[in-house]
Amino acid sequence: MPAQKGKQNIRYAVVGLGWFAQAAALPAFAHAENSELVALVSDDPSKLAELSQKYPGMKCTFSYEEYDDLLSSGLIDAVYIALPNHLHCDYTVRAASAGIHILCKKPMAVTVSECEAMIKAAEKNHLKLRIAYRLHFEAANLQAAEVMRSHQIGEPRIFNSLFTQQTTAGNIRLEKEKGGGTLDDIGIYCINAVRSLFQAEPIAVFATSANNGEERFQEVAEMTTAILRFPGNRLASFTYSFGAAKVSTYQVVGTKGDLRVDPAYSTQGEIKHVLTIDGKTQEHTFEPHDQIAAEFVYFSNCILQNHNPKPSGKEGLIDVQIIRALEQSIATGSFVQIESPERHQRPTAEQTIDRSPVQEKAALIHATDPSGKA
Repeated sequence: MPAQKGKQNIRYAVVGLGWFAQAAALPAFAHAENSELVALVSDDPSKLAELSQKYPGMKCTFSYEEYDDLLSSGLIDAVYIALPNHLHCDYTVRAASAGIHILCKKPMAVTVSECEAMIKAAEKNHLKLRIAYRLHFEAANLQAAEVMRSHQIGEPRIFNSLFTQQTTAGNIRLEKEKGGGTLDDIGIYCINAVRSLFQAEPIAVFATSANNGEERFQEVAEMTTAILRFPGNRLASFTYSFGAAKVSTYQVVGTKGDLRVDPAYSTQGEIKHVLTIDGKTQEHTFEPHDQIAAEFVYFSNCILQNHNPKPSGKEGLIDVQIIRALEQSIATGSFVQIESPERHQRPTAEQTIDRSPVQEKAALIHATDPSGKA
């Protein structure tokens, strides 16, 4: 699609109004100067009524049954898909078929074939498709990649990460048929982080899960530990859980030193680097920013200037391929070999986009965060 000459803002519809959409995505438009929130899509009339009044510039609301009417209305240029994982493919393909650009939350989809269908639909219709990896614009994580690239800690050899939280019964993340589970929801952060830091794709994976027997973990595992083997005999290991205290950190150990990032995957708040080289330690704290606004700004610029967005659908596909291989390993108890398509572009510090953080916590309407807070 050619650059949209003369257009100042990209008009968005947010599709799905769950916790993340209300707490992070909708408020982010206030800090995204080239992006305009004009439509909401949900089957909850209360959400549509209250949220449409809360955000200035809101022009219209639609139910899920009216989604195709929205796509053909001429009211929007792009959709931000914040639906459960099992709906990502369908709503992306329909948007692409109607000539609408797509920014889709991670994981890209539930299966590799769904990811491939999404990529094909966007390419066929000459549209932009980006998977919403918010940390690809966040300074602390991008600077961590620069530390690896510059070999400040020598050759990176080991990656280790913990990402854990309590998730209450009834949360959609605990529903297997809707694409829930620790692997898809939070394990993907660890996977994407080490791929960026090691600048490579894993060649074999192993995983094992554990369950404390609580009723909330009937459909998905309480926790999983994964091991990824990378070219050059480098190893990554991480544990992620829906039944433990909140922890979000990773450490990369090289031949000369190590880097610890904490909290590594958080949406809000400060992020700290602890860098040790040849026994000397230095700390640096990165100020909080609106990570979602950065995504909207970047994606809108890609549409306006006709640039190919990064990370593209290919990035999302590779992560889903790794997740499904880890599931296979859990089922078989064996290492699973992977042949991922090689990426030639990795996140760099040049991608950093800083926007002021959201100051006021959004009041949620018929939604709770994973820990059960309204």
